[in-house]
Amino acid sequence: MAILGPLVTGCGGSDSNGNAAGQKTGAVTFWSFVKGSDKVAEAFNRTHPGVKVTFESMPSGQEYYSKLTNAVKAGTVPDVAVVEYPQVPEFATQGELESLDSGLSSLVKDKFPASVRQLVELGGKTWGVPRDVAPLMLYYRKDFFAAHGISVPRTWDAYKGMTSQVKQADPNARGGVLFTDNPGLLTALAWQAGARWFGTQKDSWKVSLTDAPSRKVAAYWGDLARQGLVDSLSTLDPFWTSVQQNRTVAYVCASWCAGALQATVADQAGKWAVAPVPTWDGKPASAMYGGSTFVIPKGARNSAAAAEFIKWITTDPEGMKSWVSSGTSSMFPADRELVPVTKAAYPTAYFGGQDVYAVGSASYDAVVPGWSWGPVMGTTNTAIVDRLPKVAGGSASLVGILTAAQQATVEDIKHRGMQLAP
Repeated sequence: MAILGPLVTGCGGSDSNGNAAGQKTGAVTFWSFVKGSDKVAEAFNRTHPGVKVTFESMPSGQEYYSKLTNAVKAGTVPDVAVVEYPQVPEFATQGELESLDSGLSSLVKDKFPASVRQLVELGGKTWGVPRDVAPLMLYYRKDFFAAHGISVPRTWDAYKGMTSQVKQADPNARGGVLFTDNPGLLTALAWQAGARWFGTQKDSWKVSLTDAPSRKVAAYWGDLARQGLVDSLSTLDPFWTSVQQNRTVAYVCASWCAGALQATVADQAGKWAVAPVPTWDGKPASAMYGGSTFVIPKGARNSAAAAEFIKWITTDPEGMKSWVSSGTSSMFPADRELVPVTKAAYPTAYFGGQDVYAVGSASYDAVVPGWSWGPVMGTTNTAIVDRLPKVAGGSASLVGILTAAQQATVEDIKHRGMQLAP
């Protein structure tokens, strides 16, 4: 991508503060908000006496990313940090990451499929090592569906019918959620439908948040919300309260949501099941809602040992076991060879013995290729989230929200001095 040419020559690479291929010993500071990060650091320290990893728990969301950006500016960065896929291009284009080419790029090429590599490889360089992917799945209360004769939907047309049946069976229950404080699900649904929000043309960015697939998805989910067939809820307490009170009996989420459900609503064990996410034509198609990668921030003091730690926590079987040792994580490894490791470590009793990893594997295989994230996702996401709560009440439309987000994104790209394709 020639568009990132200035970045590649201007950010210094990993040689500037201790080559990632150098001596892999010493102290490493580790920032993460991902569940199980403390256990991973402990496990690594037990088996790597030459390196001492100190884990620091971070808040999730924009607060964390602002903290990481400020740390780069102040020269107080950690040696290893988690950065979710959508944020990688923004940190890379701002010169806030060390290139991993001298120590980890070959690992990324060897271990991960092209659909995942393209999320961390920009401008001909590698900026992060994938940990997990987050393919979409449908979660549903199999006891509620069985009691009311409701079939698991395979298409989005059938999904709308299911939400209507749920509401008829119990006026207080809903068969879906439009999250009001997280744009990730809406984005994933657009991706699944074939949208291409971002791309490049020579030295310029292309932005298309209102392409035909995105407008179709926006019209569909906006209609469900306005009709009250799905609830509009925050992903935090309002959502979990609705699950606990039997008001949410089905919802679209990702592979990691299995662990969150089990950890948060333990008393509903045996009542839930997972299925492939519905599609527009009934043929398998999926996308990613979340997923994380590990990076070395610009100015890290021990890049070599940081690279060794990143390699272990993303591609080593023992490292993968340490992520899921608590039993509350259902992460799906980006390295497909490690799926049996997490599958064996994840308990199946909560889902009545169902192999949730088999559903996740099929969804991972069906991820629609060609998606790219944009260079100002913080701005894009904020523009969406600020208006999402207004959809259910009819004072905003999802199509209108995407139009406004398009404008905000374009303006910020221009403000940062990047080029836009005509």
